[in-house]
Amino acid sequence: MKTFSAYALVAVSLALSAPVLAQMDHGSMHGGGKTAGAAPMAPAQGADAALVEGLVKKVDKTKGTLTLAHGAMNGMPPMTMVYRVKETSLLDTLAVGQKIRFATDPADGGMTVSRFELVK
Repeated sequence: MKTFSAYALVAVSLALSAPVLAQMDHGSMHGGGKTAGAAPMAPAQGADAALVEGLVKKVDKTKGTLTLAHGAMNGMPPMTMVYRVKETSLLDTLAVGQKIRFATDPADGGMTVSRFELVK
């Protein structure tokens, strides 16, 4: 019975920490996807394998952040994360519920959206 209790305690601990881990700075876990010559936050030109599809969950113009639910990227499973953006004025072009394809900046561990394109 002690073994079962230990496993149950570990399972509950992991379940409770998952939301916190999803919002953490994952540092080097992001490999990013920078395309040479691309302008910061400019809509992407053409197909780009480095872009990841995401769903806009929240736009915070005051903080200059974007909350995205995204698929697997850079060795991480699908999750929802808060990202900074390079140019906050471009947050005006995004709305909650909108689908985008985006790339992150590897210079800061992939925690900043460097560019995006709208999915039609």
